[in-house]
Amino acid sequence: MEAMLREYIPQIEAAARGLGLDYYPVDFELVPPGFMMEVAVYGLPVRMPHWSFGVRWIYQMIQHRMGHSRIFEVVFPGKPNRAYLVDTNSVSENTLVVAHVLGHADFSHNNLLFVRSQREAGYHIVEQAAAHAHRIDEAIAAHGRQRVEAVLDAALALEQHIDAGQPIARGRYRRDERQKVEAQGGPFQRRFEHLPGEERALPEMPGSPEEQRLPPRPEADLLWFIATYGPALEDWERDIFLAVREEAFYFLPVFNCQIMNEGWASLWHSQLLRELDFIPDELYIDAMKTHSDVVRPYAGERQVALSVNPYHLGFEMWRLLTEEHGMEEARRIMTEEDDFSFIRNHLSLELARELKLFTYQRSRQGRIRVTGLEIDALQETLLRSKYNFGAPRVTVDELRHDGTLVLRHDNRNDGRGLDTDRARHVLEYLYKVWRRPVRIYTVSPTGEEQCLEVTH
Repeated sequence: MEAMLREYIPQIEAAARGLGLDYYPVDFELVPPGFMMEVAVYGLPVRMPHWSFGVRWIYQMIQHRMGHSRIFEVVFPGKPNRAYLVDTNSVSENTLVVAHVLGHADFSHNNLLFVRSQREAGYHIVEQAAAHAHRIDEAIAAHGRQRVEAVLDAALALEQHIDAGQPIARGRYRRDERQKVEAQGGPFQRRFEHLPGEERALPEMPGSPEEQRLPPRPEADLLWFIATYGPALEDWERDIFLAVREEAFYFLPVFNCQIMNEGWASLWHSQLLRELDFIPDELYIDAMKTHSDVVRPYAGERQVALSVNPYHLGFEMWRLLTEEHGMEEARRIMTEEDDFSFIRNHLSLELARELKLFTYQRSRQGRIRVTGLEIDALQETLLRSKYNFGAPRVTVDELRHDGTLVLRHDNRNDGRGLDTDRARHVLEYLYKVWRRPVRIYTVSPTGEEQCLEVTH
């Protein structure tokens, strides 16, 4: 199989270039299933060691053995892209996978969210993650596994809490920023400070910058704030927080563009397979059967699925977009949008009906009730788990003079409650690193303000 793939890959790439795909070179490597399982668990070929990945391993193994998942390929964007193919796949399966990978490579090379992430991460996340793991091994040797694991507990518990609007290389707050943000309310308020028919005086300027509130506004980048302003963190502890943050920035476009990205790659592998006149008919038929398995709904015939296959949804949306608006418009959408705008702008009621999508409610007793097909509600249901990496919205509200770290759950915009048991565990992890009182304000199920605190 390896010899045949070596022969096929350049020809598939030539066909892809001929159809207009634009991407950095791709290094393909055949690997055993166990390697692919590790990548599925860790997210990267080499990553910092932590017990939580063992939990993910168990879950992935159960899913795999129950037949709920099959890993055909993993691709990491960069210069070059790195793609791993399972060596137990058939030639037809890996032929499709090569074409699928080239669709991913085209997407990550052109989508603006990926471009920004890759540019800031330096296009070498695999090597950087390996360097992070090496530094953590050195920290374990110098400070002991128990201390290092306590820092990783806190950092990985907060890995979703970054601010995508900030750069990876971010400095401390400027003194003038700390002084002016509260006084002037930011650029929007300054621009519209005086509206017609309304006179409003500027608030008084506060005192010296050192006396200002820190942070000057609610801070969503928890990993950065803790690494930068933690009063008792040692340098190696700050380094771990920043390493976890850097990897979280890498995973952001992967998470936020999953439906678009998998659908785009599926669209192109189906088109490329039709262009490959050098492959035998039998191999083409087998590859198209694999394509049908990849982009089908999770359920079939008269069965009803309570989850959506992103490959299926993305493929059908791109298929319809290219048919109705052409490839040039589809490429513009691919470049400029993410799953949030893609679903809201392009998942129509007609397509939702065609795909038999619906919203439903599950009772405490486990009963399922279909609630209908209202397109706005359906779109938000599909996107709900994507907000803020699927984590609750929490910001740093205040760093007090005694070192107390005050966090606040943005219940109003989050639209959901906080799991207080889990939140307390996270506070306990964080206290071991912060070494000062840590508290979080949220809203109870009855609508009252609730405070969780760890002080020892």
